[in-house]
Parts: sequence; C-alpha cells; structure tokens
Amino acid sequence: MAKEQGTKPIAQNRRARHDYAIEDEYEAGIALTGTEVKSLREGRASLAEAFVSIDRSGEVWLEGANIPEYLNGTWNNHAPKRKRKLLLHAQQIAKLARQTEAKGYTIVPLSLYFKDGRVKVQIALARGKHEYDKRQSLREEQDKREALRAMRYRNLRG
Repeated sequence: MAKEQGTKPIAQNRRARHDYAIEDEYEAGIALTGTEVKSLREGRASLAEAFVSIDRSGEVWLEGANIPEYLNGTWNNHAPKRKRKLLLHAQQIAKLARQTEAKGYTIVPLSLYFKDGRVKVQIALARGKHEYDKRQSLREEQDKREALRAMRYRNLRG
C-alpha cells in the first residue's frame, strides 16, 4: 500500500471561529485506537462540543469530541466520546498552561485532519468573544461579500 501524502480534512469546528478570537494555533498529534482511525477514514467525526484541557500532570486531553463507533467493529470497539490524549512538545504544553491561566483564555480544537497518513488536530489558544464582537465580525464578512459582488458586477459590465 502506498504511503499517503498531503492533508485530508475530516472535521471542522466552525463554531469555534465564530465564538472565539483566535490568538495562537498549534498542530497536535492524537493517540487513537484502531477502530477510531477506521471510523475517521470514513469521515465520521464531530468537534462541535469538543474542548481541550490540561491536567495536573501536564498532559493535554481532547474531551467531548465525537468519533462514532466503527460500523464493522467487534466487541473491542471504542467509546464515541472518550478522552483522547493530544501529543505536543513539553515547551508547547508549558506555554499553553501558562496562557490559559490568564483570564478569558481557553484552548479549542479547530479541525481534525489526516497529514501524511497520521491524524492531527489543529488547536488554538482563544479568547471568548462578546455578543457585540460576534455581530461586528458577521457584519464585516457581509460587507466584504457585498463589495466583492459589486466589483464583480462592475467588471462584467465594464
């Protein structure tokens, strides 16, 4: 079997980009069982309710991510919402732990993807947005779309 090359997206957490202002992004490996990888290869995963936590021993965990059971799995199938260990360098973990102690900061998963055949999670240090910040960012996106539409229409006529 040929080794996989490039990246293949599995799941995105669109809600995180809407609810949080992203400060720093990190790529982390994830410790999975065999049936979890097979389920991910079928493209079945959800990061909607997922979050990242750091325990006292300095380990980083992905919690609340839903990877459904593998359909062809047997009695040794995995639990869909179990805690999964994230793999980061010690310096990155220490930096994240220091920054999350600051008021208002949290770590959220942004996406789950295959990179050269291995499952990776893109996590971000983020600060929660207020309601008016969310409305402002939606308004800015809508203004950009309208400006592009107007330029496109003008270029077609001219």
